[in-house]
Amino acid sequence: MKSYRKELWFNTQKRLEFINITPEVETCLRESGIREGLVLVNAMHITASVFINDDESGLHHDFARWLEELAPHEPVSGYKHNVGEDNADGHLKRQIMGREVVVAVTDGKLDSGPWEQIFYGEFDGRRRKRVLVKVIGE
Repeated sequence: MKSYRKELWFNTQKRLEFINITPEVETCLRESGIREGLVLVNAMHITASVFINDDESGLHHDFARWLEELAPHEPVSGYKHNVGEDNADGHLKRQIMGREVVVAVTDGKLDSGPWEQIFYGEFDGRRRKRVLVKVIGE
């Protein structure tokens, strides 16, 4: 069995942002040379997420609104975690959206559904963050 590891780095412009990273993950898969196996993609920061869904702007707007309703950023004084910080909501949003995804690799390609795309979700942005891509297989 072979394995391949690469870090993808992001510096988002906004506090909350969704970035389609499917092309970067596909590049990692090609670089790995693995034809059959699994790809793990996970956020390496506790206030970020990796998830799979549709790449549709209305849906992304709905995600942002829904997450803000569930874990509002303001008032920052409403969270015990926010002593000297202001990112408690980012931790909660990450719990909802998830840490990682695992996608099957078949014949050298991501084996995903017709509308499925891989996203990096940022909930405490405007600074440098990373995602791990790990490919294992033959």
